[in-house]
Amino acid sequence: MALKICSIASGSSGNCIYVGTDNVNLLVDSGISKKKVEIGLNAIGVDPHTIDGILITHEHSDHIKGIGVYARKYKMPIYATKKTWDATLNYSSLGKIPEGLHVEIFPNEDFMIKDMTIHPFNSFHDAIDPVCYTFKSEDKKISVATDLGCYDEYIIDNLNGSNVLFIEANHDVKLLEVGKYPYFLKKRIMSDVGHLSNETSGELISTLYNETLSHVILGHLSLENNFPELAYESVKTVLANCSHVDCDKFNLSVASRSSHSELVVV
Repeated sequence: MALKICSIASGSSGNCIYVGTDNVNLLVDSGISKKKVEIGLNAIGVDPHTIDGILITHEHSDHIKGIGVYARKYKMPIYATKKTWDATLNYSSLGKIPEGLHVEIFPNEDFMIKDMTIHPFNSFHDAIDPVCYTFKSEDKKISVATDLGCYDEYIIDNLNGSNVLFIEANHDVKLLEVGKYPYFLKKRIMSDVGHLSNETSGELISTLYNETLSHVILGHLSLENNFPELAYESVKTVLANCSHVDCDKFNLSVASRSSHSELVVV
């Protein structure tokens, strides 16, 4: 059974990722408009009415601001930890969400949606109860890990063995340091509960490299402190300098900020 992933949009202004198999269709976050979600799904041949659920990573607006409209139209389950769900409901622009849609999940506890096994695990970010996700079907594994201020053995253990990695490469450190952001925001982004830099993203990917890795997708790029070519080249340079990594064995790409990326199938 093939596993599939496509970034509908990824960046500091809005995030939504499609993950599926032939039998299940899911969204990770919905921080963009319903219209943009529908355009992205239709472009990869997925009927928006067939989405089986939305998985929320955390309550920041660039990950949840489109959930209300989408939920009211399609009334599909919304998976989130209790703390994240409570914080999501406090987001003023969300509007009323129909009762009974929330499905509580727990970090480090697998759950099934049809033929897919989903594993949520804690992440390092300045949200109330943030998680990342891995998706398994038969012997294939896709991992989605963004909004990480840092990583440790726990993060590595959860991401190990992935066939596809969707990994944050948020900012270039030098651009951030000399940019127009106020000091407190720069400090927050570079903290252990902020976001991964391009170089740190490359280091994490090098740690996770394995012979079955076929695709690495860089996501959640900052609009002000990064750009796609820089993220790509910075990460590739880190990987090229690792003797155990064969960059010719997998595809490295950057998710688009405002439009869908290619559908990756493993």
